[in-house]
Amino acid sequence: MGNRSLLSRRMFTIGGTSLIGLTLAGCATGKTKTETISSGPTPKELAAMYGPMPNERFPIPAVHLKQIEPRFYRQRVPFETDEKVGTVIVNTKTFFAHLVQENGMAIRYGVGVGREGFEWSGTAIVGRKTQWPKWTPPASMIKRQPELEEFSAANGGMPPGIDNPLGARALYLYKNGRDTLYRLHGTIEAYSIGKAVSSGCIRFLNQDIIDLYRRVPVGTKVIVI
Repeated sequence: MGNRSLLSRRMFTIGGTSLIGLTLAGCATGKTKTETISSGPTPKELAAMYGPMPNERFPIPAVHLKQIEPRFYRQRVPFETDEKVGTVIVNTKTFFAHLVQENGMAIRYGVGVGREGFEWSGTAIVGRKTQWPKWTPPASMIKRQPELEEFSAANGGMPPGIDNPLGARALYLYKNGRDTLYRLHGTIEAYSIGKAVSSGCIRFLNQDIIDLYRRVPVGTKVIVI
């Protein structure tokens, strides 16, 4: 049986045009007053944003847009917050991640979040970034699902690829210098955007995490509310 069937059955994830183990403490939400719904991207913009990416190390197929509500398409929107430009704010209730921009604007991405029992909130920073990362399930996950032992650190983890749970890019979240084991990462499972299905991490469409990866450096503040 292929990795994709295996992963789908397990239901886990360790995590600018038209938007995370340890429990993080001291959530700093920022003041968010407005999430304006815009008219959304045009068909031409959608094709540019979510079309295939054949030149990636592992070619990425076009997104099945019919599997996603249009409000979760990437777009630039008015967004009021006290947080500084460049901060990433994830709202697990609305399934939106906002990258704060200048002049009261933000790039908004639709995301998938942790299912019941795996939710968390807090403030962290991007401690490191990886293109086409390996995936290594934490010990707590292996304890729940012993079949994942084949992907343990001792066995070298799961190699990068289109079916890897971390997708095309991963932003690793750190707190007080320690890896929280939570990530912002990609996925090919378009149907999961706008839903609570993961094991706590925040998943983006591969095309969207690539866009965010380009925009945020190591040290970026990430707030999950």
